[in-house]
Amino acid sequence: MTTSFIEWKTIRGLADEPLCPYAAPYITLLQEKGYQPRTIREHLYLIANLNRYLARNDHRLRDLNEKLVGRFLRRHLRRRKSSAGELPALYRLLGILRNAGAIPPAKLVAPTPAQRLAANFRRYLLEERGCSDWTVENYGRHIDRFVAQRFGASAAKPSEIQARDVIGFIQRNASEHSPQHSKQVVTAMRSFLRYLHYGGCIQTDLSSVVPAVAHWRMAGLPKHLPADAVQKVLDQCDQTTATGRRNYAILLLLARLGLRAGEIIALQLEDVDWENSQLTVRSKKGRGWARLPLPADVGKAMARYLWDDRPRCSCRNVFVRMVAPYERLSDSPVIAVLTRNALNKAGVESAHKGAHIFRHSLATGMLRRGASLDEIGQVLRHKDPDTTAIYAKVDLTALRRLAVVWPGGGQ
Repeated sequence: MTTSFIEWKTIRGLADEPLCPYAAPYITLLQEKGYQPRTIREHLYLIANLNRYLARNDHRLRDLNEKLVGRFLRRHLRRRKSSAGELPALYRLLGILRNAGAIPPAKLVAPTPAQRLAANFRRYLLEERGCSDWTVENYGRHIDRFVAQRFGASAAKPSEIQARDVIGFIQRNASEHSPQHSKQVVTAMRSFLRYLHYGGCIQTDLSSVVPAVAHWRMAGLPKHLPADAVQKVLDQCDQTTATGRRNYAILLLLARLGLRAGEIIALQLEDVDWENSQLTVRSKKGRGWARLPLPADVGKAMARYLWDDRPRCSCRNVFVRMVAPYERLSDSPVIAVLTRNALNKAGVESAHKGAHIFRHSLATGMLRRGASLDEIGQVLRHKDPDTTAIYAKVDLTALRRLAVVWPGGGQ
């Protein structure tokens, strides 16, 4: 650990008990997360102020908790401009102290009866149904909203759930979200109601009263971009900055391999086989994995990012934050925002601006270049052939041969 950038004599108050012994572990943690020396010094000044505050008010170290930290910050920031980083800095210190056993564990807030009911449903999906973590979280967040709206903080009695509660929840959701999102809610609700009936919490299986969402799978055309528009987005990507080069590598993975946003976030450093030019892709949905060839331009962009731009950190994900703390990208919406910004910068108009637009564009381009639906399904890693069949609707040349001649010779 290098601490030469710290002039300890200038950090008055940190050389004394009770927080003095924990300064070194704190510095180590921040260095591992990629914080700059200036930021580390600012955090140490803050901890020194907290140390003096504890001494002046006759607080023991074991008295330190979130409540006391909040009281200190209100006094500390009374005559200063608020800083958004100070509360996370002190919470990070509390974590170090708790790991060392210096202060008691955090007091857990007792969950409401509704939260316990939703937690039991999650446990059922995971332990008894063997669902993936992605499915458990996806279903769970919808059920969290339902039980919170139905029961609030009062006692959660599943026997009080009636058909109108279920229907009303689905209708409110359908008016606020897309059909695809609403279909997920419907599936989660049916699973939850079957769970309640299976466990004897309700006498009647209410899953049959959950209304269906009017959204036909093959009714529309897959939204896609022409090949020149995709290339325009890639050409307009800013490659003069480290963040821009990272984003360019992500866009290439979307455009050339059709990866899902969650698959890009889940990529690990060991998933890249440079010797054989292959990429291991882990699926969030099925706990499976697949090996895909790594195109030359994608490999070149990833190698440049990893060699020149990726911050050095302990995180094993390929794509990480470019500012401290250096951690994996948080969730799929980060990729969606990146995609939307790239489309806007390139001036490409699209009805849909999420990451999936590149996946549909890749499939459509492959079809027009003569690839079969089976080949497209293999590249996109579809488990159900019907999922790939929708792309047949954009092959207008093949569909014209099936068209019936219009009576009277009209075109």
